[in-house]
Amino acid sequence: MGIPAPVQIPYASAARTASSTKEVYVEKAHGLFIVIDVTLDPELASIVFNIDGFDQTSGKAWTLLDSVALAAVGTTILRIGPELSASANTIAKEAIPPMIRVNPVHNDSDSMTYSVTVHSTI
Repeated sequence: MGIPAPVQIPYASAARTASSTKEVYVEKAHGLFIVIDVTLDPELASIVFNIDGFDQTSGKAWTLLDSVALAAVGTTILRIGPELSASANTIAKEAIPPMIRVNPVHNDSDSMTYSVTVHSTI
């Protein structure tokens, strides 16, 4: 299947009230940096980003890392890799599967503006 692009943008910056999941091809990646940039956040809105491994054959997903609820403007970086030291909700010490799924879970119907970029290290 080849080498994944070192930078992929599953969610370009836009206002959203809900988001569908996005699969990102990361085969041969040794580590991942997922950059979440929230640029507009209403007072009561929040969002959790679930980063899952994804098996294309079965369509099944499993948890690699879940962020804390993001409820303010700012940049959050999630890290996944087998040589990292785990830290709750920010760093997962996990092998990288060939495909991951980014699943943003909004807490309500308030619009939030954010982008998500996946950086792969090979």
